[in-house]
Amino acid sequence: MVQNTINGRIVMQRKQGQRKGFTLIELVIVFTLIGILVGLGIPQYRNATKRAREAVLKEDLFQMRKLINQYYIDKGKYPSSLQDLVTEGYLRAIPIDPMTKSSETWVEVREDITEEMILSGVIEPGVIDVLSGSEEKALDGTPFNSW
Repeated sequence: MVQNTINGRIVMQRKQGQRKGFTLIELVIVFTLIGILVGLGIPQYRNATKRAREAVLKEDLFQMRKLINQYYIDKGKYPSSLQDLVTEGYLRAIPIDPMTKSSETWVEVREDITEEMILSGVIEPGVIDVLSGSEEKALDGTPFNSW
């Protein structure tokens, strides 16, 4: 750079052959830093989405179990299927399992047939619990279908 004065002001001028821009080493350093940051962020993003789906599953299971118990309190028997909760107005629709992405994969746990049920003429045992149909494991290592 060369200093010249024009009308009393100092003006910086480039020497012949000097160009504007970044050097190759500066560009390599910037792209390396960007790569490191992206490399650190992707696993965090994947874990965050899985954690969110786990939270939705826990809430869905909690609500459906609560409604199964409410159905039992109201009717004196357990619903014969999850669809009964929808039919009777306890649920608007069977929720979608966030792990399997389907509302058809819920596993219905039925009550054991007792002597009283046989004597009272109950043909089908009711649903006492619901589990996810996914065989994947949660971030804590437990399978979703055991929650």
